Amino acid sequence: MSEEHLHAPTGAYALDALPDDEREAFERHLRDCPACAQEVRELTATAARLGSAVAAPPPDGMKSRVMERIRGVRQLPPHAPPGASGLVTVRRGRVPRLVLAACVAAAVGLGGVAAWQFQEARQAERRAVQAQRESEELARVLAAADARTVSGAVKGGARATVVVSRAEDGAVFLASGLPELPAGKTYQLWFDDGGRMRPAGLVGDDGAVLMEGGVRGATGMGVTVEPAGGSPQPTSTPLVLMPLPA
Repeated sequence: MSEEHLHAPTGAYALDALPDDEREAFERHLRDCPACAQEVRELTATAARLGSAVAAPPPDGMKSRVMERIRGVRQLPPHAPPGASGLVTVRRGRVPRLVLAACVAAAVGLGGVAAWQFQEARQAERRAVQAQRESEELARVLAAADARTVSGAVKGGARATVVVSRAEDGAVFLASGLPELPAGKTYQLWFDDGGRMRPAGLVGDDGAVLMEGGVRGATGMGVTVEPAGGSPQPTSTPLVLMPLPA
């Protein structure tokens, strides 16, 4: 590493981004250069504080803007020969601190993108595991030896069917022809526990839905239209009420 570049890698060193040979050479330099050692400490502290915020989702287009701006950032200023007239000689060829701080912020920001993408992947994995578990439970109810079926018409022209297995303590709701609801509304399922309505999940569209909660003790079921996210108790007249098989 030439003398003029010995002071340059403070930002890369603070981010542990130097290859082994350059890192060892720079660490030898740090032992004899208090100014660089101080700058490394400051940049390392800055990176640590910025890194503590990586759990927040990055703004839209952040990565593309950072990559675009990097193209216009000089890692080293032009080197002027000593004594050249009309030129300013940059002391020891050091990168201005604001430029280094910007590079640190950019690197940490891109790390935030990676952390956000990792979190999204983990959440998607958990959703897939949950969906697989619900599919297996749904299949057990439909294939149970004691499975019984009841059907009924839903206001608006749709048709609903419920398959109940007391042995599996579960019920599956199937619908076809459900009208599309306005924004902010959803279909909600209910178990009727002898006159007390118990929430049993939401219906996104036509298809089979594993009703939430055990079926034991329920004598019937119903469907209502509720605000998005569901309600603890019905807030509208049921579109259908059906007794469940014993």
